[in-house]
Amino acid sequence: MEDSHKKSQLAATIRERRTIRDFKPDAVALEDIKRLLNDAVWAPNHGFREPWRFILFHGEGRKVFAEAVSEGSTPEQREKYGKKMYDYYMLIPIHIVVVMDEDPRQKQWEEDFAATAALIQNFQLLAWEEGLGVVWKTNNYSWHPNFREHIGVLAGEKVVGTLHVGYIKTTPKAKARTEAEKKLTIVSEA
Repeated sequence: MEDSHKKSQLAATIRERRTIRDFKPDAVALEDIKRLLNDAVWAPNHGFREPWRFILFHGEGRKVFAEAVSEGSTPEQREKYGKKMYDYYMLIPIHIVVVMDEDPRQKQWEEDFAATAALIQNFQLLAWEEGLGVVWKTNNYSWHPNFREHIGVLAGEKVVGTLHVGYIKTTPKAKARTEAEKKLTIVSEA
């Protein structure tokens, strides 16, 4: 059931944003990405730890990313998808690997993971407002030591996701969401 109240611009952006997998080959200015990241880092983070770090690949640097994905894939995946996967990653203008410090304390680790995820959502919404699409990937290669070493993920860091960024070629249709009320428990009295 669609709510009839007037939506704010932020609410509209949240509802309109889509995961984009089909990008135009047009270059994206690094200054624009830096600006978006500088706004995205205003995500809430416990203890102001700012646990995140970014590894960005663009231009010829995309080869490093595509090679790292290949190195982090199984031999079967490389044989079946190798060239196709490499070519796809070379078409996407920007790849950003978002990593976080892995605090050994469980509570802090969870807080840092949530904060980094909030930063990623901030980035996706900001990018959408500027006509840039993003897909947030958490593929198996993210855990592979060869991938991690090839792109410079340090010991004690977790890859929270890879963001593929570019101008939108095709926008998928919205998929319905379950109304919050169907998953809401209200406790009114003790």
